[in-house]
Amino acid sequence: MDFDSHVIAVSTAAAGLVNALSPGQERGRRYEAPDEAHQREIIADVLFSEAAGRPTVDAADLAAFAGLAATLRLVFEQVEAGDLSEAAGVVNRLMRETGARPQLDSHRPGEWSMHFHGSDDSLVVGWAAGCATGLALAIGSDFAGRVGVCVAKRCDRVYVDTSRNHAKRFCSTACQSRTKAAAFRARRR
Repeated sequence: MDFDSHVIAVSTAAAGLVNALSPGQERGRRYEAPDEAHQREIIADVLFSEAAGRPTVDAADLAAFAGLAATLRLVFEQVEAGDLSEAAGVVNRLMRETGARPQLDSHRPGEWSMHFHGSDDSLVVGWAAGCATGLALAIGSDFAGRVGVCVAKRCDRVYVDTSRNHAKRFCSTACQSRTKAAAFRARRR
């Protein structure tokens, strides 16, 4: 089974929400979740690649997206810990709560692709259903190992590995370089 572009998009969006809205460690530094004034823009940047047509993220959406990010973080952490049963339980609960369902959508005449929708057309429910279903497809396949938490010291950002060689272990090249440089310095001592 290959990830299609929509599964990659919603899984990557899940990682983006977790990384943007979760406090913790990033690239060796403390990371604070942005304040409400910046969350609207950050959520829109994570979920929508084009500025045109971006829906408005209201105050109720901000709280719901923060809760969604916390739930999605659990999935990444449980997969990283090798506890696929717990990760599947969280994803299944989220799919039930959102009424996740597949739907064929056409963006160009004659071209259809599978997308995932929630039980209503609200912004948060739709993205929660999509993110949950995308992660479910990863966890329920050979791609479970492509979902993880950065292994660099002092970093807890999450990632979805879309590389060809399936070998990603870091959230960014900065963390990978930091880790390799530290290992090099340790060997030279």
